[in-house]
Amino acid sequence: MSTTVFITPCWKSAPFEGCAKRFSWPGLLAWLMLTAALCAWAPAARAAGAANAASAQLVQLKTQSADDGVYLNANVAFDLPAVVEDALLKGIPLFFVVEVEILRDRWYWTDQRVAAASRTVRLAYQPLTRRWRVNIGSGIIGSASSLRATFNQNYDTLAEALSAVQRVSRWKVAEPSDIRSGADHNLVFSFKLDLSQLPRPFQIGVAGQRDWTISLETTQKMVLQASLPADIAKDGAAPEGLK
Repeated sequence: MSTTVFITPCWKSAPFEGCAKRFSWPGLLAWLMLTAALCAWAPAARAAGAANAASAQLVQLKTQSADDGVYLNANVAFDLPAVVEDALLKGIPLFFVVEVEILRDRWYWTDQRVAAASRTVRLAYQPLTRRWRVNIGSGIIGSASSLRATFNQNYDTLAEALSAVQRVSRWKVAEPSDIRSGADHNLVFSFKLDLSQLPRPFQIGVAGQRDWTISLETTQKMVLQASLPADIAKDGAAPEGLK
């Protein structure tokens, strides 16, 4: 003889009544307000951090059109912190990377990149001669030994060498065919101290340190000026191979 047992669930109160009693509308409202405040604060905090990290300032940025292309002149200002200068005096070279992008404005889609250029500037101290040396090469190098410099110059003082690092004179960044007549173009200019080229022990020690953060990036509408002979003489000709 088999026996069938039926179990009927029974609650003394509605299943969610306890949850409803514990639920607090003011608490939920406070949580939502806190979440919204955090979401609004995060982008501002990131922007403030980026502003504090950018220790370099753009003094001049000018683009000129010529028959053979578009040329850029720029001047970046920054001071070398004492720890960075001390590293130079100990024989550790510094590598700065300069990059340029030209974007054609498109209202119906993302801006189109029509031209790009980059260069690496090496600054080093020579203890034997007590002179400073600046090397400039096209492109972004992968290692210190891969820099094929097309411009080499020695200077008596750090101030003179640093001036050469901070100044970009008549640098060809685009071909004439890259720029469409009548279209709007934006110029993205960036300058930074490349910490990846430092010796490995230094990379670990300086990571995140403000003194070693020398960088800037700016985007602005490109305004082409006509190149005049007087401008070429004033700005100086670009080193051979960097045009």
